[in-house]
This record gives sequence, structure tokens and C-alpha cells, in this order.
Amino acid sequence: MKIEEGLLYTKTHEWVKFLDEKTALIGLTDYAQQALGDIVFVSVNEGACTRGEVLGDVESVKAVSDIYSPVTGTVAEVNQAPQDDPASVNNDPYGTWLCKVTDITDKEELLDAAAYEPLTRETE
Repeated sequence: MKIEEGLLYTKTHEWVKFLDEKTALIGLTDYAQQALGDIVFVSVNEGACTRGEVLGDVESVKAVSDIYSPVTGTVAEVNQAPQDDPASVNNDPYGTWLCKVTDITDKEELLDAAAYEPLTRETE
């Protein structure tokens, strides 16, 4: 399992890459895609999002799981690529972003790679 330096993480296994102070890309971690198995469907809600609330969902051959927003802001863009090819999340979890959030006002509780890594061991 891979954890990339330079990204921030949530306890619910989403990653965040800040493009600037108020804009970020959001995706699912390598841990999340491994736990889910083969991903067959990805859906992300557009518009306002609130940290800790459901941002969308991902369906795998095992189950449907919610994606939680790691920040509060506005979903300004949904990446069409993982919707067209959901397996791209399995193949390249850190290269496949799900959405771009702008106007970020709440980014508390994000973890750096060192703080996130123990969470992947505790839930194995």
C-alpha cells in the first residue's frame, strides 16, 4: 500500500492536494481502493460541500461506500475520467482525482502522511 508525501488525508481515507490556499483536488487513497476491491461506479455531488458530510459514493464489486468531504467549500469541477473509467481509481488512486473544491473555508482535521499511516494499520 502506498501513501504519498505532500498530500493530506482524512480518517475516512480520502486524499487532498491543495493547488492554492482555497482550492484542492480530492481523491480516494490507495488503502481505500484496496479495501473496496474492483471499483465499478463513481459519483460525486456538485455544489456546496461540508467537511465530514457525504460528497458522493463509490461502488465496487463488494459494496457501495460513501465518499466524505475532507473540506468545506464548493465542488467546482467533477472529474469525468473516473466516472467514465471507474477502474482508474484502482489503477492510479493518487493520479485520479474525483473533484476540485474551491472557496475552501474549513480544512481542519486533515492528516499528513506520517499521521495517516497508522490508520491504515489499525483497520487492516
